[in-house]
Amino acid sequence: MPRDGKVLDDVDHRLLALLQEDSGRTLGALGELVGLSASAVQRRVERYRASGILARYVAVLEPRRGLDVLLAICLVTLERESGHAHEEFRRRLLAAPEVQQLYNVSGDSDYVVVLATTGMAHHREVADRLLKDAPNVRRYSTLFVLDPVRTGSALPTRREGED
Repeated sequence: MPRDGKVLDDVDHRLLALLQEDSGRTLGALGELVGLSASAVQRRVERYRASGILARYVAVLEPRRGLDVLLAICLVTLERESGHAHEEFRRRLLAAPEVQQLYNVSGDSDYVVVLATTGMAHHREVADRLLKDAPNVRRYSTLFVLDPVRTGSALPTRREGED
């Protein structure tokens, strides 16, 4: 449910899915796909932004199309479980543009970090700065992405089978 207290209806769910597929569609094109006028779509999109459901619009680049990008997944375990250690770790990683995704997880590791760099030398510099030389990092391991078979950022807006 959005922060404004309004329940998402079927049109909202469809519109959010369409925006995640291609936010470059015009309001008119989106309206045709969901059966609303462009102005009605604009009001809904403004509501999504105001409630925080729609955080931002971004361009998604395809890493297999000639970009010289090295993707790496790092599994990180912190030295201490204190809130301060986690806060400091998150602050440092959130400030680094190479960090594409950061997840606090359960299991043997505390965090999963997805790094995007411009090659091995750049990766080493970033990993040293953010992980190897960082306080409170007990250990980390790196998995290099050989083939980004499927990438994406679309999130479900309702449970499967809900109408």
